[in-house]
Amino acid sequence: MLARVFRRSTAGRIATLAGTAVLTSGLATETVIAPGLVAAVATGSLGLATNINIWRAPEHVKTVCSSLYLAPHAGCAALLLAEYAAPDTPLSITVQAGCVALWTAATWWIRPGRLARDFADVAVDQELATVQAPDEPAEVPGNGLLEPTTPAGLWWAREFAIEGGIAPGTVLLDYQRLDERCVAAVIGAAKRGTPVPKISAEQLSARLNMPQELIEIGPVPGHGAGVCLLVIGPRPQSAGPQKTEGSDEETWAEIAKAAMPGVELVESNTYALREELT
Repeated sequence: MLARVFRRSTAGRIATLAGTAVLTSGLATETVIAPGLVAAVATGSLGLATNINIWRAPEHVKTVCSSLYLAPHAGCAALLLAEYAAPDTPLSITVQAGCVALWTAATWWIRPGRLARDFADVAVDQELATVQAPDEPAEVPGNGLLEPTTPAGLWWAREFAIEGGIAPGTVLLDYQRLDERCVAAVIGAAKRGTPVPKISAEQLSARLNMPQELIEIGPVPGHGAGVCLLVIGPRPQSAGPQKTEGSDEETWAEIAKAAMPGVELVESNTYALREELT
């Protein structure tokens, strides 16, 4: 994550210097204006299209974040057009040079691209902060749909339960990490009284970059088809044939008392937990 931010930060600095070079060249020759316009539009569009932070921001701030991100590119394009249209007089060139210097200083100091990403991150954090506490029951709106009520539940909803995704029409009701490499999750149907839609282990395997045999989807013991148990990862092997104190079965029994009453551990395995679920 830090490496990706560093790469974007470095790319932004390089783009600022490149824009300054094009604008400065445009004061002397018109041959760089057309390529400079194309480059400004292309880099702005490509950068915005690949900026996941902005696209995942809440709808009410996405337009603001996008405008902030595109501001230096739009400013560069406007200056290039002004250089093309302005007369070649000493006064005009002096004013244009001052505008180029102002654009460079503002872009270098304000860093609109990073500001837009930070603004989007703050908006996401504020949205998550308004989610009800995890120990409160999920609300059932008038349409009879369960809504995700935890950050992990929101992550499941955005990554897997979207329309056309791997598990549409589902919600993450609860999850427990069995150890450092294994996680078990209870998935429910978003609409009460309906069975959990079919979840493809093959698609999950591709999405999580994990062998399919390490993903198991099955019923929750003692419950109906409205919920299912998803266990991900290589399951730990018992130390011996007999169950001993501290075994996986007893550990799961302790977990189930608080998190998943009625769930019985049938088998266990381990999995390197994805950071989104930590």
